[in-house]
Amino acid sequence: MAQRLVLRRLLSLTLRTLPLQGQRVVSAPLALRVPLAPHGKAFGTSAGCRSTFNVQDGSDFQDRVVNNPKPVVVDFHAQWCGPCKILGPRLEKMVAKQEGKVLMAKVDIDDHTDLAIEYEVSAVPTVLAMKNGDVVDKFVGIKDEDQLEAFLKKLIGA
Repeated sequence: MAQRLVLRRLLSLTLRTLPLQGQRVVSAPLALRVPLAPHGKAFGTSAGCRSTFNVQDGSDFQDRVVNNPKPVVVDFHAQWCGPCKILGPRLEKMVAKQEGKVLMAKVDIDDHTDLAIEYEVSAVPTVLAMKNGDVVDKFVGIKDEDQLEAFLKKLIGA
């Protein structure tokens, strides 16, 4: 609780500070001002944010994964899973490097048990590679960046 309070205070102070030299500020109320980088993009905006999404329900999975014309990596994970906390950010980083050639769907098995059962997920993390609605490859457990890169290259055919 104390950590959240300290973090909240730090964030509120950070948002109210003036931008650094060379930065612009988006016109907004004082508490909502966010400094922009010199190139005009907000901090934290990356291809990773746009290429990775959380699955909301079965129909969302059908629309955004199964019916997607692009290849999709599906990360079945759980909040309580230590290896998932290591693999998730590593996989997101590698997907972002592909510059939109592949998307990443994140499925929490505790929230979407039906999807985990349907895709025969018996351990987490389990990562599926899907193309045109079909599972074309999969792995269970942690992989290093070189192994993830090879997995993604195989999926996109590069």
